[in-house]
Amino acid sequence: MSSSTSNKILEPTPELSQALHEKVVDDQSSASLVTRLRGKNKELQTQSVNTYQQFWKDSDNNNEDSRTTMYKTLTNTYYNLATDFYEYGWGESFHFARKSVGETLRESIRRHEHHLFSAARITADMKVLDVGCGVGGPARECIRYTGAHVTGLNNNDYQIQRARIYADKYKQQKFSEFVKGDFMHMPFSDASFDAVYAIEATCHAPVLKGVYAEMYRVLKPGGYFAIYEWCLTDKFDENNDLHRKLALDIEHGDGIAKLFNTRVALQAAKEAGFEIQVASDLAHETQVGNEIPWYADLDVGLVNFSGLQGFARSQVGRVFTTNAVKLLEKVGIAPAGTVQVQEVLSTAADGLVAGAKKEIFTPMYLIVGRKPLN
Repeated sequence: MSSSTSNKILEPTPELSQALHEKVVDDQSSASLVTRLRGKNKELQTQSVNTYQQFWKDSDNNNEDSRTTMYKTLTNTYYNLATDFYEYGWGESFHFARKSVGETLRESIRRHEHHLFSAARITADMKVLDVGCGVGGPARECIRYTGAHVTGLNNNDYQIQRARIYADKYKQQKFSEFVKGDFMHMPFSDASFDAVYAIEATCHAPVLKGVYAEMYRVLKPGGYFAIYEWCLTDKFDENNDLHRKLALDIEHGDGIAKLFNTRVALQAAKEAGFEIQVASDLAHETQVGNEIPWYADLDVGLVNFSGLQGFARSQVGRVFTTNAVKLLEKVGIAPAGTVQVQEVLSTAADGLVAGAKKEIFTPMYLIVGRKPLN
């Protein structure tokens, strides 16, 4: 590939997404991951990897200004590359949760979601918005738990396609809708929803006040807003080289233009107009039922035989997956650059665990707010 081609930014348009993901499958097995990788348009996949790495490597775009200005390109390209690995290694809900002793990862994720749905006062027959819905895992759980109708908003065409596949699979077509759109400029009228929530998604916004203000705008007066936000904590020291490196590793590994401090997030919610009901960092509040830290399933040790996804997250499993992807890439099944995607995700996992142990990062800063009646 020529230098001019490798330095070209490939915009993740709907047409590109359709061409890139030529073969879409609807399960999460290891065979499915191989099938998905085989089904990619190899040239577009390689160009997408090159586009993403330009924001982090030796390029004019390797700076915070470019990443925040081009946040849609950054984040969309990331999820075009990472979604299949997320589903293979984590499941349908792309977020973390503290665990209780004896609780499975899936059980803890479900309980974590229920806590947020309750905080947002979601009940049956409500019209609810999930901002940054991923492939729709939390939206589907909200429907099961509350009986509400959920609209999922996502700017990534591939994830929207997968969310619709799952809605059909679980017979939730009448209770859900998945809409393509930028959460900084939502395609909804004012006061359209009874409740709005976001789970570890608005961290991709270039400015938190912008996305919170849009959530405020589309929420009905008296309605509740509830989010789990990815943030740096007050223990983060901008003058500490290790702290800065870990923050950058998390940003690079997770397609984030810029991480903000919890104080910035809370102030942004206030400035958007919400009456704050709760502001709490659940990552660092150990209590009965939450004894195991949220990063435990990323820090599972040398090997884990709790299942396919548990093995994939272990040290041995990560090495196995990386080597398997190298082999698939070498024999031409996986596109060139796929190993880089796996390495980016490993950078994310390592940065998240280290940032958590230093207590400089949280993926679950809970903010609950209410839109005033007047």
